[in-house]
Amino acid sequence: MKIQLADHFGYKKLFYYTLPSILMMIFTSVYGVIDGFFVSNFVGKTPFAAVNFIMPFLMILGALGFMFGTGGGALIAMTMGTGRQEKAKQLFSLFVYVTIACGIVIAIFGVLFIRPIAALLGAEGTMLENCVLYGRIILPALPAYMLQYEFQSFFSTAGKPQLGLFFTVMAGVANIVLDALFVAVFHWGLPGAAAATAVSQVIGGVVPLIYFACPNTSLLRLTKMRYDGSALRKASANGSSELMSNVSMSLVSMLYNVQLMKYTGEDGVAAYGVLMYVNMIFLAAFIGYSVGTAPVISFHYGAGDYGELKSLLRKSLFMIGGFSAAMFFAAEILAGPLANVFVGYDAALLELTKRGFTIYSFSFLFAGIAIFGSGFFTALNNGLISALISFLRTLLFQVSAVLIFPLLWEIDGIWFSIVAAEMMAAVVTVLFLFGKRKQYRY
Repeated sequence: MKIQLADHFGYKKLFYYTLPSILMMIFTSVYGVIDGFFVSNFVGKTPFAAVNFIMPFLMILGALGFMFGTGGGALIAMTMGTGRQEKAKQLFSLFVYVTIACGIVIAIFGVLFIRPIAALLGAEGTMLENCVLYGRIILPALPAYMLQYEFQSFFSTAGKPQLGLFFTVMAGVANIVLDALFVAVFHWGLPGAAAATAVSQVIGGVVPLIYFACPNTSLLRLTKMRYDGSALRKASANGSSELMSNVSMSLVSMLYNVQLMKYTGEDGVAAYGVLMYVNMIFLAAFIGYSVGTAPVISFHYGAGDYGELKSLLRKSLFMIGGFSAAMFFAAEILAGPLANVFVGYDAALLELTKRGFTIYSFSFLFAGIAIFGSGFFTALNNGLISALISFLRTLLFQVSAVLIFPLLWEIDGIWFSIVAAEMMAAVVTVLFLFGKRKQYRY
C-alpha cells in the first residue's frame, strides 16, 4: 500500500503507516531485553543488576537524538507541507550533523565520568566495577545510538517508514546473534553483552546514514549543511518534551533503584529490571505510534487541513485505547512466564518479580494517552505543552509517588506508584487536548 503524507487517513491506512514506526521502536527496545536475558542467565544476578543500574544513565546520554528526531522531524514535515522541499532537506542535514558532533562530545564525557557517576548513584564493590566495564565498552557507539533514535523519526518523515523498520530489524537481529555468540558461546560475559549491543547500535545508526548520504527515493537526503540557529532552537524547544521524557524516565529509574536497594537490596533492582524490559517494549508501541503519526499531523497542520487533523486525533485516541487494553491483559497473562524466563533460577526473586508485574501492569491502561498527547502537541510545534505533559508524567508525578507510596505500602508502594502517576498524567493530557481544541481547530 503506497501512502503519502497528503493522503486522507482512515483506520486501516493510519495503522499501516504507523506500524513500521511501532515495530522500529519495539525492536530498539529489544536490545536491552536481549542483553538482560543473556547476562542474567549466563553471567549472573549481580552483573544483571549492574546492567539495569547503569542503563538509565546511558539512555540519558542518548536522548538528544530523540529530541532532534521528534522536534526536527515535526519542523521538517511542516516545511514540506508548505511546499519547501529543498529547505526541508537542508534542515534534515543540519540536525543529522549536529547530532553526530554532540554524540562524540557526550561519549567522551561519559567514558571519563562513568565511574564517579555510578558511585554517586549508589553502586559499590563488584556492582560498581560491572557498571563501569559495561558502560565504557558501549559508550564509544553513542553517536550511532543517537543517530538510530533520530532516524526512527526521520524515516517516517521521509515517507519511508518500512525502510526504517528494515534497518532497525537488521540491527536487532545482529544484537541477538552477537549476544548469543559472545555471551553463550564464547563466554565473554558482561563485556561480550556490551560489545554485542555496541555493534548493533553502529549498524542501526551508520547504515541509515549511508542511505541518506547517497541518492535515494525518499523525500530526504543529506546535502551541504547551512547553519540555521533559529531552526535548531525551534527543533530543540519542540523536541524538548521527548528529551525531557527520556531523561526523566531515566532519572526516575535511578530513583526506583535507590528505593529498591533500600527496601529489598539487589533482588529489588533485578526484579525492577525485568519489569522495565516489558515496560520498554510496551511503551515503545505507544511511542512508535506517536512518532509515526507526527509527520502526518505536522503536514496537515502546515497545509491548513483542519478536518483531517480532527480526524487523525479522533482515530488515534480510539486506537490508543485499544492498544492500552490489549497491553494490560497481555501483561497480566504473561507476568509469570516472563518472570520465569529472566529470573526463574531464584525462587525468592521470581516471586518478587511476579508480584511487581501484576501490580505494574495496570499502568499500561493509562500510559498511552499521555505519550500520544505529548507527541501530538510536538507535531503541532507546541513544545511547551508537550514538555509540560512529559514533565508531569515522567518526573513530578512519578517522583512524588515513588517517594510517598513506599512509606505507606513498602515494596508494593513502589509498584503502585507508577500506576498512580500514569493515571494522573492521562487526566492532565485529556484536559490539555480539550482546552486547546479551538486554537488548533481540531
